[in-house]
Amino acid sequence: MPDGRLRYIDEAGQQHDQVMPVRAFPISSPGKGFSLLSADGHELLWIDSLADLPEGERELIDTALTGREFMPEIKRLLSVSGFVTPCTWAVETDRGETRFVLKGEEDIRRLNAHTLLIADNQGIHYLLRNLNGLDRQSRKLLDRFL
Repeated sequence: MPDGRLRYIDEAGQQHDQVMPVRAFPISSPGKGFSLLSADGHELLWIDSLADLPEGERELIDTALTGREFMPEIKRLLSVSGFVTPCTWAVETDRGETRFVLKGEEDIRRLNAHTLLIADNQGIHYLLRNLNGLDRQSRKLLDRFL
């Protein structure tokens, strides 16, 4: 759309402006299960897979999702300012190096045996997808918080 907002026309021909795509399972199955939600949050359409859509529609939805979702993936822990919270973490993510403040250990949430979701003091969520894939120093720093 020219104004950068998605518009959906349903089977009855009714136009819905400011449509928002939302992943059902953004971490475990990012390519499967999407809803198109109306501006007031009601589901207008379910999409099993973006791969099922024509290329133009798939690109529009993918662009909208990318603009809406921001969850850097932690690749390596560089340092922590201390082992008592709040503390500052320096990390390398898939988007570059950054620093954030971990308010408390409760802001580290285990999603499964190998995956963590870490929230900083600004509300940004960082994904640590593979604990076993971390280097030795990163694992040693992280073990103090788990």
